[in-house]
Amino acid sequence: MLLHRHITPHTCRSGKGKKPGQAALATLKLYSTLSRQLEELKPQDNSTVRMYVCGVTVYDDSHIGHARTVIVFDTLRRYLLSKGYRVVFVQNFTDVDDKIINRARAEGKKAEEISEKYIDSYFRDFGGLNVMPADYHPKATEHINEMIHLIDGLMKKGHAYLTLNGIYFRVKSFPGYGKLSRKPVEELESGARIEVDPTKEDPLDFALWKFSSEDPNWPSPWGKGRPGWHIECSAMSLKYLGETFEIHGGGHDLVFPHHENEIAQSESYTGKQFAKIWIHSGMVTINSQKMSKSLGNIVTIEQALKSWGMNPLRLYCLSVHYAKPLDYTDELLKESVQRWRQIETCAFELRSAAAGSSGGGEVDAVHKMCDESMKAFEAAMDDDMNTSLALTEFLKLVTRMNQYAAAEKLTKEMADAALPTFNRIMNNILGLKTVEAGEEERKEIERLVAARNSLRAEKKFKEADEIRKKLLERSVELLDHKGRTVWVKRERPE
Repeated sequence: MLLHRHITPHTCRSGKGKKPGQAALATLKLYSTLSRQLEELKPQDNSTVRMYVCGVTVYDDSHIGHARTVIVFDTLRRYLLSKGYRVVFVQNFTDVDDKIINRARAEGKKAEEISEKYIDSYFRDFGGLNVMPADYHPKATEHINEMIHLIDGLMKKGHAYLTLNGIYFRVKSFPGYGKLSRKPVEELESGARIEVDPTKEDPLDFALWKFSSEDPNWPSPWGKGRPGWHIECSAMSLKYLGETFEIHGGGHDLVFPHHENEIAQSESYTGKQFAKIWIHSGMVTINSQKMSKSLGNIVTIEQALKSWGMNPLRLYCLSVHYAKPLDYTDELLKESVQRWRQIETCAFELRSAAAGSSGGGEVDAVHKMCDESMKAFEAAMDDDMNTSLALTEFLKLVTRMNQYAAAEKLTKEMADAALPTFNRIMNNILGLKTVEAGEEERKEIERLVAARNSLRAEKKFKEADEIRKKLLERSVELLDHKGRTVWVKRERPE
């Protein structure tokens, strides 16, 4: 069964009168690993961006390194939608792999049981990070026929050949091999995920199909077996996005051999450019050390969510430029927690003021401030998705609105002026969201706030403080203003 959450690819309109296809859309520039320079995003039909991001191999729980890559591309997708583009987003599951098979054997289970378990885990973890499901989440095992068709085509074109152990791609038949990683063919090592095959024509050649009589295996014109790693993504991207598409992404560790091999087999088959822009996110380290199971320093998404919460983790993943390494430290995460508290406070202050009575105020100044903030935010995002600078620009607006609130100057009209820009950046682009109280909980909170205000009016401050403490235990913080109290439902990690 093909996993997808959205039959119709997402569309979004933003701005007054802005429509997909206007020249204003063609401003985003992204650094492409292929060209080693900034490339202007130019969709083939001027309004639809097709994007493929390599997904996880589902043999274990996803970790914070996976989270960073997924959040980076989720944010890019959200930004494209906010600019008015139509986006078709594909992220696969590699559900046939030696790691899955080995784990299944160790646990006395079928490979399918292992992969399904961790696909479920994936959706739970990334749902917890407020990541939008892809338009299509294809599984490799459900696209074996497409892979066989692609391999057959490569053989007929002279780019692949049969050995006793499987079918291999003839690397030196593709003149452009190495153009992504910028490694001369002479210096490259085989990237195949199998043992060295002495029957290969060249050590560089990589597996397209591996013969195997052990489960899992599938029939093919050449014999039972299973696909090589690289052919999976070529077949699935070709099916859902076509021969040429706008963006291919993944972690930096996939540049070679995976993405290099994808290009070779895809372009050899179609004779056309595979992906126009190649984007790679940097690695996550733990206290400056490489994250690895052998070092015992893997942090799963589930663990990170329990420690820090969804919004701080999203902010952390966007706190430096996506291509740079990112260290997982308490210091950086605490900074993200404080940033989120500022944004969270601003959200509740604006909503409370917007629900209040009219009061005039510096409305024109707020309109101007929001326009300038949005322009600065977009300028940063348009310059190779500089989320670090974009966050800085957004926090300037957040700080100023919080200052208005603290000085008792935030009016309904000012909040109404600020909320469209604030919500577009916070919710639509950054994927942040406040914790919302349920209807019954909201009524109870407001009842307690009213009771506390009555006690304060009667100068019964000790009793009023007990209510404040009681609410704080439920992660509800009170912000007192003249004539009103704003309550903030804080995000609290488990």
